[in-house]
Amino acid sequence: MKLIKRTFYMEKLINTMNTPDIKVITGVRRAGKSKLLEEFKKYIINNEKDYNIIHINYNLTKFENLKEYHKLIDYVEDNYDSDRHNFLLIDEVQMCIDFEKAINNFHAEEKYDIYITGSNAFLMSSDLATLFTGRTFEIKVYPFSYKEFLKYYNIENNDKAFDSYVFDGGLSGAYLYKENEEKYNYVNDIYNTLIKRDICNKYNIKKEHLLDMITDFLMDNISNLTSIRNIADSLTNNKDKINHKTVSSYVNYLCNAFLFYKIRRYDIQGKKYLSSQDKYYLVDHSFKYSKLGTKNINYGRVYENIVAIELLRRGYEVYVGTLYEKEIDFVATKRNEKIYIQVSSDIGDDFDNDTFRREVDPLLKIKDAYPKMVIARTKHDNYQYEGIKIVDIANWLTE
Repeated sequence: MKLIKRTFYMEKLINTMNTPDIKVITGVRRAGKSKLLEEFKKYIINNEKDYNIIHINYNLTKFENLKEYHKLIDYVEDNYDSDRHNFLLIDEVQMCIDFEKAINNFHAEEKYDIYITGSNAFLMSSDLATLFTGRTFEIKVYPFSYKEFLKYYNIENNDKAFDSYVFDGGLSGAYLYKENEEKYNYVNDIYNTLIKRDICNKYNIKKEHLLDMITDFLMDNISNLTSIRNIADSLTNNKDKINHKTVSSYVNYLCNAFLFYKIRRYDIQGKKYLSSQDKYYLVDHSFKYSKLGTKNINYGRVYENIVAIELLRRGYEVYVGTLYEKEIDFVATKRNEKIYIQVSSDIGDDFDNDTFRREVDPLLKIKDAYPKMVIARTKHDNYQYEGIKIVDIANWLTE
């Protein structure tokens, strides 16, 4: 399989070297966590002096005897070198029973620079603080961005390349298959493993069909405002009434496993979060194709999903803005930075057409001085309209 250097994530790992934090690489299945750890190992070998790497990959049978935490501790201690800088790299750490006891032990000894990856169901962002007594630094890994897609295929940004990314998505393992059906079968296998082996096993879920129905509903309603109540009501039939609490739990499981990301609504004028409805975005749009097919694609929703994940990938805190009963697709903040963003498939070339006015009017009502932007498939260079930046989505993704 072809590999590319994922510089964005490597820099995060390199910048945390020699810190006492437990470095935890998280992300959806097949996003490239294990490959990233291997690449980081190569970096250590090529750039560090007096290093000692203790690398355990639980996917390999030679480490099967270390699946109990006392044996893991013994193995690591036996391979410790007091005269060198000891890097401890553990892949799929959850395969060791009571792994958190071993990691906390290693951290308490203050002898190791610790980096771990694991199944998303066992190393969820929300659980890190309770799993580990030491401070953790989370490196969130997403499927390939459009920029990485171009790098993988060694091609330039153009119409054909962007259209291919829209259909292929960012799960690079699917790139090995030539036919779309084979690609989506690969993606569907990832989904099935994530649902059955990760979520259902961890939470002892008996109603797997209900989890599947909720997933289909969320996929079919990407970019729509959604509440737990309307999910439950939509899935309730004449015979079975679905419990709202169950739906809420299952949606949380899907988000904790990094399949979906919940984006909350925020009242821009009142400066408060709104609790009634949220939006849910897929970690990679190819999951939707693998489950629901590619007929009648709503490109506006696909583009909005791609932009949402790209903003998260770039480290923004993202929410949906509301102002005077108008909706702003995304308000993205990072420290003192804030951007207001509208996303559309096509806004046309005429400033007076209905689609263009629908996208820019909510932005024109915002009176602060933060940047405002419309991201669409313009196929033109960037331009301005009354202070609003109009950007082609493919160009924005490669910035």
